[in-house]
Amino acid sequence: MMEQPFFGRRLKELRTERGLSQAALGGGEISTGYLSRLESGARQPTERVITYLTTQLGVDRSAFESPPVGSSLAQALSIAASTDSDEAMENLAAVLGSAQKESLLQRWQALWLISRYRRRRGESAEEQACLEELARLSEELALPELRCRAWTQLAQCLRSSGDITRAIGIAEKAYRLAKDTELTVHDVAPALLTLVALEVEAGRLPDARAHADELVPLVEGRTDALRAEALWAAATVRLRHGDYVAARQFLEQAMTELDSRIDLILWVRLRLAAASLYLQLTPPRTELTAECLSQVEAPLSLVGTPPLRQELLLIEALLAFQEKKFDEARALHDELSGEDLRLTYRDRIRLDILDSLLLILEGHREDGITALKELGEKAQQMSHIDLSAEIWRVLAETLVTLTGPAATASHGGGRPS
Repeated sequence: MMEQPFFGRRLKELRTERGLSQAALGGGEISTGYLSRLESGARQPTERVITYLTTQLGVDRSAFESPPVGSSLAQALSIAASTDSDEAMENLAAVLGSAQKESLLQRWQALWLISRYRRRRGESAEEQACLEELARLSEELALPELRCRAWTQLAQCLRSSGDITRAIGIAEKAYRLAKDTELTVHDVAPALLTLVALEVEAGRLPDARAHADELVPLVEGRTDALRAEALWAAATVRLRHGDYVAARQFLEQAMTELDSRIDLILWVRLRLAAASLYLQLTPPRTELTAECLSQVEAPLSLVGTPPLRQELLLIEALLAFQEKKFDEARALHDELSGEDLRLTYRDRIRLDILDSLLLILEGHREDGITALKELGEKAQQMSHIDLSAEIWRVLAETLVTLTGPAATASHGGGRPS
């Protein structure tokens, strides 16, 4: 049975898996506006449209049929908890949407699993909706562990979408609750990790440094993902302080200590973070960036989610820019811009900075400079003080390069953050 919104989510998934834009999929038969409404669940597909889409995507119509809904939330929850399949998670979401009398604890657990599934797929709006409801349920349940975890995850989601002001308030609540109720390191450390990241974004570097220095000893002696993320957080703080040596040491220690068998996705993310860091050194260590990117190619074929693959493309574009391969950088930028972006707010800004610098190189100086100014003002308005400062730095360097005596049309004009 073709039911919305499952049909729309499945259509979008199949289209993006094949690297097709809405225009490419629609061809001359279906408008992009109609496809967009199908994917959002606002329109029900006709038989003619279903036949056309199955042919274009090379799938059977069963690929669009809604999975059978479990008879109870408990049943759907048990199935989803024991498998990583998308079908089980979509079924759980469908069952939860129609559930009425199930226990609050079952609803909480279902929302927790669904929110993680949405995060993995880069579906930020859907993830935030789950986490908002999760936080509300946590208040009703009044269990400090569940409240702390819901707040921590909601703060992380808000950070990814760029809502720093609200995110930092929620992260502070999670951390205070974890400390006041003497929760274990499994709750205190994630709350601290989230708070440190937000304090860095908000430009509260002394607070971030103090909390990072509290976090690292807290996970001393561990060999799990929590330890690696703590070292990564410490590296981020040092990087924002301009201490590139210490930042590199912390990040390389995290990469050395984390076994890929413990958490392959985190293993990949650490190397992408290192690749980005090496581009920010003076001078940029492009050979180390290239080495990190080569290390993640094979793992990404196994665990590559849309956000991870897009992050890889972004770093490849920034690397091409540093190597003065401007045509390649533009091609990679345009490839990313043509996709359904799943990047974090910060990475979206980095992509926009790259576009501005490429515009300047391509002869559109005023457009590029204006775009950089607008990015800096927007980041400042949204309380991204650290990011705003980075944009103004890039703009200043660009203006100096353009007006200096050695300015020519052949040089880079600035360094993307």
